[in-house]
Amino acid sequence: MLSHDIGDWLSQRAWVEIDLAALSHNVQQVASLLSSPTQLMAVVKADAYGHGAITVAQTVLESGATWLGVATVPEGIELREAGIKAPILILGATHTKEQIHAIAHWKLQPTLISPKQAHIFSDTLKAIKCRCPLPVHVKFDTGMSRLGPSWQEAAEFVQLVRQFPNLHIASIYSHLATAENRDQTVMQQQQQRFESAIAQIKAMGIQPPLLHLANSAATLTENALHYDMVRVGLAIYGLYPAAHLHSRISLKPVLQLKARVTQVKSIAPGTGVSYGHRFIAGRELRLAVVGIGYADGVPRHLSQKMQVLIRGNRVSQIGAITMDQMMLDVSAIPDIQEGEVVTLIGQQGSEQISAVDWANQLNTISWEILCGFKHRLPRVAF
Repeated sequence: MLSHDIGDWLSQRAWVEIDLAALSHNVQQVASLLSSPTQLMAVVKADAYGHGAITVAQTVLESGATWLGVATVPEGIELREAGIKAPILILGATHTKEQIHAIAHWKLQPTLISPKQAHIFSDTLKAIKCRCPLPVHVKFDTGMSRLGPSWQEAAEFVQLVRQFPNLHIASIYSHLATAENRDQTVMQQQQQRFESAIAQIKAMGIQPPLLHLANSAATLTENALHYDMVRVGLAIYGLYPAAHLHSRISLKPVLQLKARVTQVKSIAPGTGVSYGHRFIAGRELRLAVVGIGYADGVPRHLSQKMQVLIRGNRVSQIGAITMDQMMLDVSAIPDIQEGEVVTLIGQQGSEQISAVDWANQLNTISWEILCGFKHRLPRVAF
């Protein structure tokens, strides 16, 4: 849920704030790297990485993106139902007749990954008497070992798809596996494989309308990887795929995670805090209970590792994070009151905590952190 009504969230125990000006800024920053006529696809799958797909899609299209990328058919339908008319590429695999019906009806554009799938699409479209051809995107594998035939089989696959009169190849693409690494050996090998396959396709007299290979990291790394379009996810949300890419453009984090203090109390030395009493107070301390927990997407493994911001000060979380609540040691700020705002991810004063900080503490990636915030947290767009 996205809300522009302040009254909707003033009483909330916890929420996610989305800075649309920062989002627009990031799109424009990415676009500044691109040479005309390279297009920008904004990847808005997984509810726009937890930011709210509809509002994000509307904002990025107003800011310079021309395509949208989603993972599933329902994600594409959600955008169409919101009145979004931009081309939408389904990056995931689709095979069933029901999915194909929906793709044709909602004017979505699927990814083709195998001869069997191409036959199913053609036969289904023929059976429903679809006004064709349907735009499709051929994907092949250059080293990700995920969707698509191998790059050596790409030309043969493209030739097969072209034989179906009710399918129109709108683009040919692949996906990079290590673009965020400083060592570019694998990425360069993948690009060479991509170029080799495209050369074979062109040698057959086939001119691909659009070629695309670059994700966020590749878009920030090398202009030669941009081709006709780039597919950018993480960077438009204001995070860098790797620390060494910070110098390329200036990005602003779009998402902040906030919650409210629900109770403040003093506890005596020797008092245990939360399940399992993993924390025992070594002195008298002031404790604040905050209305957010692992059911909202705050990983339980951050228990007693994380800090949060109150009044621009860092304070430590203590005890086990519970399903709906967590506890803080606010002894250094003795006049904390119920209802005060706690920033878990975001900025207060000169202090800032990012999804990257959480990811580093958990030995994971910032993508996973962003996608983990549950829908019971209202998204408040500014």
